[in-house]
Amino acid sequence: MSTVFVAVPRAAGEARAFTASVLKAWDLPHLVETAELLVSELITNTVKHAGGVMEPPDDLSDIPRVILSVSRSDALLVEVWDAGTEPAVLRTAAADDVDGRGLDLVDALSKEWGGELLETGGKVVWFVIDLDVRDEG
Repeated sequence: MSTVFVAVPRAAGEARAFTASVLKAWDLPHLVETAELLVSELITNTVKHAGGVMEPPDDLSDIPRVILSVSRSDALLVEVWDAGTEPAVLRTAAADDVDGRGLDLVDALSKEWGGELLETGGKVVWFVIDLDVRDEG
């Protein structure tokens, strides 16, 4: 299942809600917390680094879009596409940095993740979660 969001801060919450809805419909409620967190990190990165707008104007028609795709087979695959031209880079945040840990979370909580620049434009960043993984709590 896929959906499109305007690349503004509220997209992270909308993406979490979409992801939770899909996973509950697929009877995978045990993946919701982890998937929501990781989706939120990827969408936030898009807003911050791929042409999104942190303080959106009233008219959103010129704001870039982001596409979220959630699919399953023997694992859960989540993909986020944006129009950015820079690859997603895992970096080490300093202790006093207020951000820069999003991909660390994706790396730690997913089975695998990656990103590709696309010949057709933009990039996709994705992660995989095993279907039998249980959220802590």
